Amino acid sequence: MGIVRAGAFSAVAAAARLLSGLVVIKLVALFVGPEGVAKLGQFISLMSLLLVFAGGGIGTGIIKYTAEYHGDNERLNNLLSAGIYYTLITSCLTGVVVLIFSKPLTLWLLGDIHSQSLIWILAVAQALIAIHNYIVAIINGFMDVRRVTLIHVIGSLVSLVITALLAYFFRLYGALLALVLGQAFLLVVSLHFFRHSSYFNWSFFYPRFDRYKIGLLVRFSSMTMISALLPPLVQIWVRNHLANEFSWKEAGYWQAVSKVSDAYLLFITMAINVYYLPKLSSIRDRTQFSAELRNAYRYIMPVVIVLAVAIFTLREWITLILFSEDFINASYLYAPQLIGDVLKISSYIFAYVMLARAMTRTFLLSELAFNMMYCGWVLVLTPRFGLIGSMYAFTLNYILYLGFTFVVAESYIKTMDKTV
Repeated sequence: MGIVRAGAFSAVAAAARLLSGLVVIKLVALFVGPEGVAKLGQFISLMSLLLVFAGGGIGTGIIKYTAEYHGDNERLNNLLSAGIYYTLITSCLTGVVVLIFSKPLTLWLLGDIHSQSLIWILAVAQALIAIHNYIVAIINGFMDVRRVTLIHVIGSLVSLVITALLAYFFRLYGALLALVLGQAFLLVVSLHFFRHSSYFNWSFFYPRFDRYKIGLLVRFSSMTMISALLPPLVQIWVRNHLANEFSWKEAGYWQAVSKVSDAYLLFITMAINVYYLPKLSSIRDRTQFSAELRNAYRYIMPVVIVLAVAIFTLREWITLILFSEDFINASYLYAPQLIGDVLKISSYIFAYVMLARAMTRTFLLSELAFNMMYCGWVLVLTPRFGLIGSMYAFTLNYILYLGFTFVVAESYIKTMDKTV
């Protein structure tokens, strides 16, 4: 399956997830306003953090090695048995830790002890979500984009119904609860489609401790955890910083514009993840490897640029539709954010070389350095430029990250001549 077809399937899946996510934002914006949207962002960041810990962060490794071991049933069975073992252990530990610290987590993120029950529910549900992510990673590793698409579409439609009902009756609490329940329900959907695939095997769910295979996955676990944990932590820090520096209303403006970016870039990042990670993992020929990267720029970047220009042109209309009139003052934040988005995707294409080739040390150090650098830019630029300084920080950081990832990818491709 080529990038165009994979991108088309990914676009459908992303559209379904996007619709579900936008409904949540719209309902919260109408019922609670900018402050509610900011707190919604806090809860989503917490979910992202917990789900990385729950699954052990091995999804990328499962995708890579499933693609690499395709056709070698013994090695694949051993890998996936170790994968489910690791997933179950980390999920149980995560659930216990979250239950123990549920009160301080609630007060830190939501500032309301009455929402503590949400953290309790999330502590239990994260294990189900982790198993779902494990299944989807296997399907993705087999490059079965059609099944991945169906899982996301059906799961998003069900989540949409759950969100509409709970948000209508319970406002912000209901919307946050729907996020958890909707994600947990995805396990039913993914297991159904996985069982009806030609490559399904119950042995994939037999937990088995294998030191070597777990060691392989832990390398990806460290990369995934850093890349998945740092952004939510940084976002929580930025929201708190903006709220303290300006107000929660201003932090809500930042969250709204950032959420628009996350929404339309979902189409692009899903296509990259679904197609390029397993593809780059399986290629050993230098010429073919370089051709895949060129194709990524040829097909993906024009789409990103067109979408960014369209969103900037229609920014006020989009803000009114997705949020409410209370957010119209956020329109001036779009330009630097959208420029940063284009740079972000440009750098991601090169960054996937580090993931596909398990460049653990380089990837970890770069993630730590550039996330810390972003926080530094926010501290420096917001006092000088106000709220828009946080957007300037985003753009400036991705200019530097693009240069770094380009150098890393180019250096790796040069070494391929020595190994092919």
